[in-house]
Amino acid sequence: MMKAAIHPKYYDAKVRCNCGNEFVAGSTKESINVEVCAKCHPYYTGSQKLLLEAGGRVERFKKKYNRD
Repeated sequence: MMKAAIHPKYYDAKVRCNCGNEFVAGSTKESINVEVCAKCHPYYTGSQKLLLEAGGRVERFKKKYNRD
């Protein structure tokens, strides 16, 4: 059985992203503001450029240090 006075109040929090996306999640806060969500994060949207950039960096590293 849960003790009555020790647990925080639980809300259906409205989460707002900088991109304008809003959704509801459970939290102990009434509202949450985030910078990046699943709608605008490069990994989830497919606009991630890190793999292409990393390939060039790996090649430069290998060339610089003569690694195969």
